[in-house]
Amino acid sequence: MSRNDEVAALLEEFADRLEATGVEYKPTAYRRAAENVREHTAPIENLAGEGADAVAEIDRVGDAIAAKIVEYFETGSIEELEALRSELPADIEALTAVEGVGPKTVGSLYEALEITTLDELEAAAEAEQIREVSGFGAKTEENILDNIPFAREARERTRLGDARPVADDALSYLDDLDAVESAAVCGSIRRWKDTIGDVDLLVASDEREPVVEAFTDWPEADATIEAGTGKASVRASGTRVDLRIVDGEEFGAALQYFTGSRAHNVAVRNRAIDRDLKLNEYGLFDVSGVDDPDAGQRVGERVAGATEDGVYAALDMGPVPPELRENNGEVEAAAAGDLPDLVETEAIRGDLHTHTDWSDGGFSIAEMIEAAAERGYDVHAVTDHAAGPGIFGNTGLDEAEIAEQAEAVAAAVSEVDGAVAAADSAADSAAADIEVFHGIEANIDAEGAITTDDDTLADLDIVVASPHSALGQDSDAATERLIRAVEHPHVDVLGHPTGRIINSRPGIAPDVEAVVEAAAAAGTAIEVNANPARLDADGDAVRIALDAGATIAVNTDAHSPRELDNARYGVHTARRGWAEAGDVLNARAPDELRAFLDD
Repeated sequence: MSRNDEVAALLEEFADRLEATGVEYKPTAYRRAAENVREHTAPIENLAGEGADAVAEIDRVGDAIAAKIVEYFETGSIEELEALRSELPADIEALTAVEGVGPKTVGSLYEALEITTLDELEAAAEAEQIREVSGFGAKTEENILDNIPFAREARERTRLGDARPVADDALSYLDDLDAVESAAVCGSIRRWKDTIGDVDLLVASDEREPVVEAFTDWPEADATIEAGTGKASVRASGTRVDLRIVDGEEFGAALQYFTGSRAHNVAVRNRAIDRDLKLNEYGLFDVSGVDDPDAGQRVGERVAGATEDGVYAALDMGPVPPELRENNGEVEAAAAGDLPDLVETEAIRGDLHTHTDWSDGGFSIAEMIEAAAERGYDVHAVTDHAAGPGIFGNTGLDEAEIAEQAEAVAAAVSEVDGAVAAADSAADSAAADIEVFHGIEANIDAEGAITTDDDTLADLDIVVASPHSALGQDSDAATERLIRAVEHPHVDVLGHPTGRIINSRPGIAPDVEAVVEAAAAAGTAIEVNANPARLDADGDAVRIALDAGATIAVNTDAHSPRELDNARYGVHTARRGWAEAGDVLNARAPDELRAFLDD
């Protein structure tokens, strides 16, 4: 976690605690400041070292908040935040993980019942005490009780988007060590699952003790959990990071074994047994001439183990991409030479779902276009929120504002082109070449109607329609709702189909097969929302969509330039669904993309 993220998290906690204690207006200021600190390009610790005036130069960071940030770096704490923690000694992060429990609810329940933990919340709900609190009732109490198991389970798993940067930092650190021959992530994080337990790292080295010592000295590690001769565990940014060290000749077999999944490994191991081979974390061994293959882990003649590809090749299989290793047909496909040519992040040619400061984004249209161009994109879509149910803070655009924004998009394109004419850099030249679409993220109401009028939608280049409200409806209603939406003649992309927020809310659960079949027939793409808090549709839904002949779109839903980098999470989610580049709408050339949208 960067220091910018660290400070942003503190400011968000500050906002929650202020809101919980009934303070008006200030929570919004702290949340806006947190967002801009997180997105600021300069390290916040450097600005704090220059003083509060330098910190206050960050947009929406006022003098008072800037002073608190400087106080944090000078003293390690913020006196006012510590006072708020004492005033409300509740685990606000855990409690607000329960859907329907916000900071104000936490404050009310603490005042009435002194609830500070999930266990206390559950006990109070089971004892029917919450319904007796003013402003609550039996239905609210029932909803809280129903949602506690999800919140508790969520706290045991870490979002991929929170863990992957930690893994990347650790891997980069290990790669730079002279004693390390090879290093890789493994486990569920290498398979790009949407949540993970721990970060698992594997290293090949002949010098185990120096590697363990260096790993426990990793600057990002907050604490050492354990350290042995070939293993070590530390905690970094709240995540456990486990290291295992193996010999170079065993690295490939260990990587295959510890990547998993368990079901995939069982299928591959059975294939080895059928060939008188023994596969484990130490290698692949020929045991055809061995009386007792179970006499030891390294019994028999080693036939592979240094590389993963070598292990699979010795089993007459193509190398199986980690994202596919779930025993869903990949073993048979690898043996038959029928594995898909999975889409790569580099294949994405533009983002079809982004936001600006016209709705709830933090940057101008021109800034977002320039950021897309810097990434080498051919196309970029501006799709701010339309007004409608479920849009936070009433930031959505009505029909008149959408028409007004069309002119602003054209002006921003001219502004970028003008900047190009005045400069001569490669990035500026790319900005001149990018094709900009004006669209909207429209809202799908509970019945499946699009809440922006048809004439407005018809004038746009692209319409992403998403559910933002009524996310607790039953499966039948959700299915009918989404089918009606994808069949709307002006809807091009079904955005984040379930509306889930990983570890926060489950979203709706439609009949995916029915929805994607309707989308395929209507020529509507299914979005893989690459925001790490969403990853929606997930890999399973992508596989079903592709089997139905539907197209997918990998979009970031970016609200800032930095969030455009989240495309990799969407691509790997699509890969988990066996997606190839040809399946992805925004991996197509601009003329092909426009043809799809105009069809």
